[in-house]
Amino acid sequence: MGKVMLEVKGLTTKYITRFKEDVYAVNDVSFKVEEGRSVGIAGESGCGKSTLALSLMGYYFAPLHYIKGEIIIDGRNISGMKPDDIRKNILGTEIAYIPQAAMNALNPTRKIIKFIEDVVRAHDPKATKKDIYDLARQRFEILNLPEEALGKYAVELSGGMKQRTVIAVSTILSPKILIADEPSSALDVTSQKMVIKMIHDLMELGYIKSMIFITHELPLLYNVTDDIMVMYAAQLVESGTADQMIFDPLHPYSKGLMGSILVPEDGTRDVKLVAIPGTPPNLKKPPDGCRFAERCKYATANCRLSQVAFYDFENNRKCRCLFTENELREAYKNEQS
Repeated sequence: MGKVMLEVKGLTTKYITRFKEDVYAVNDVSFKVEEGRSVGIAGESGCGKSTLALSLMGYYFAPLHYIKGEIIIDGRNISGMKPDDIRKNILGTEIAYIPQAAMNALNPTRKIIKFIEDVVRAHDPKATKKDIYDLARQRFEILNLPEEALGKYAVELSGGMKQRTVIAVSTILSPKILIADEPSSALDVTSQKMVIKMIHDLMELGYIKSMIFITHELPLLYNVTDDIMVMYAAQLVESGTADQMIFDPLHPYSKGLMGSILVPEDGTRDVKLVAIPGTPPNLKKPPDGCRFAERCKYATANCRLSQVAFYDFENNRKCRCLFTENELREAYKNEQS
């Protein structure tokens, strides 16, 4: 086992609506990310992926509120730290975030170099303009961006250039953990491949120690990450290596998720897609038992009685299910026969 760069223990966060209703968008989430590894998080829209990303930075704004749990980055617990301390000492250097719709994250009235100056000076007020410009130029070169783009406005850049610019700004201080929240979703296939390769180049060059990559496209994660976690209704339901999760999913939800999409590695001829029936539960009033029980063809009465723990299965994988690994495999085998 390598050095643990990020360890999350029982993290729970919620939104408070304007009607004073509690929506637990992240519920009892625990996992680890080792140095040099990239971890993917997949799941349906609304399952809590982006909220988990925001929660991991420990920087909360209403209506999102921290409830409990620990977030440990390189041995340092940031849970409960003051917002000013997190902004000054954690964000950008320990952990950084590429948001969804990153191409719209740049203020159109400011030149690109100004964004980088703001980030650097938030951590080093004495940094000179020359030092910042040299740092930015070097990072732009790695990301295949022209130096002159530093003096341009966001509206003067193409979509792919905007995305790479946001990556440059997010990683300018070489964070230990980079969270990429669907960074390639608005790009064409060629630009997607370029952006993903450049993020990996930053890891190989040591500018990023580890990465969390969030998407709803499981096949994409196979080519991007080492490990994959599947999230459903605010909870992790399964985790394992990319090979395990793509070609041998165990949790009924993971199995259904893979059955509803095409995997190019499996070929597409004579492949029948199967939709997962029903809809996710209302997180204002989640069920008492397994949150997937109402949509699961294998669920029993016991599945609906109480919450299910995130169990350790064989070969370093985990699964939130009352059935054992052998029972799940037997159920899938019987269904195919």
